[in-house]
Amino acid sequence: MKILIDIGHPGHVHLFKNFAWEMQKKGHEILFTCRDKEFEIYLLEKYGFQYKSFGKKYKKLIGKLFGLLNFDMQMIATALQFKPDIFLSHGSMYAAHASAVVRKPHISFEDTFNMEQVKLYSPFTEAILVNNFKNPPLNSKNVRTYSGYHELAYLHPHQFTPNRDIFSLLNIEDNEPYVIIRFVSWDASHDAGQGGLTLEYKEKIINTLSKQIKLFISSEGELPKALEPYQIKIPAEKMHDALAFATLFIGEGATMASECAMLGTPSIYVNTLDPLTIKEQEAYGLVFDYRNANGVLEKALELLNQKDLKEEFQAKKEKLLADKIDVTAFTIWFVENYPKSLKITKEDPDYQLRFK
Repeated sequence: MKILIDIGHPGHVHLFKNFAWEMQKKGHEILFTCRDKEFEIYLLEKYGFQYKSFGKKYKKLIGKLFGLLNFDMQMIATALQFKPDIFLSHGSMYAAHASAVVRKPHISFEDTFNMEQVKLYSPFTEAILVNNFKNPPLNSKNVRTYSGYHELAYLHPHQFTPNRDIFSLLNIEDNEPYVIIRFVSWDASHDAGQGGLTLEYKEKIINTLSKQIKLFISSEGELPKALEPYQIKIPAEKMHDALAFATLFIGEGATMASECAMLGTPSIYVNTLDPLTIKEQEAYGLVFDYRNANGVLEKALELLNQKDLKEEFQAKKEKLLADKIDVTAFTIWFVENYPKSLKITKEDPDYQLRFK
């Protein structure tokens, strides 16, 4: 089987990497496609995947409109050359449109629910895979639910074991407490009109917390000069090790906040965007969800002064994992058994037991 996987974000590389490795072991051929946005290409090369980049991603509205046509045409040309049997993505309109042209199925994961984007790809998508939320925002004949999160495709205990070498990479003592802070660039399509921490409040957090604990900043955009000394300097593929052993995470990015929940690291999420994944993880007590900066610093100080903090959150993580599945194992089964899997996931509510 030939499988074309389109990547729109570094997190999507992680979403599909274990699937791709396992499918390659089974003799299937994988081709990744991407745009040059952040460090997707670095990760694809680091993990040894065959890929094709369509160039820089456009940031302004007029550029995005041109990019839709440009990237669509490049994707169609790539598909005609590669001849995939199936397309796989996280909400990629380019993969969806190309799949319709070459008449091959497109399977998409979805968790951001940017409805404008969903409208652009869903008519050309045979299966949209979403978490089984109590009130899912998508409800159509091609939606299939599963009990998991994208982050469990690469952070489920079957797929990931944190490496303690991260302490030496961070140049700190083994088991030394530290906090990771994440700032986003706000130029993603689902970030339009959204916001998080002001620069003034970012500096306030850094100035206050740095007096009592080691801090590392991960930022999509360029940091102000005053914050540059705190920038984390580790290989991108080591970030999950850093999150796993962190004492606390504070950030504007939902992906990293959710990753921390999967790893049992206390997480403070600050963003006007309120994803269903974060809301559900908040119900497990793993994420503290804020629309703005009010109360964020106070919560951070409260958590850092709490005894047995990590032990408590590891126990909460185990409760979450007991309710969820290995998403990579599910994806392999769904793709290898497509289209039969489309029928099973609709008619058999117990199909997920095999992926526990």
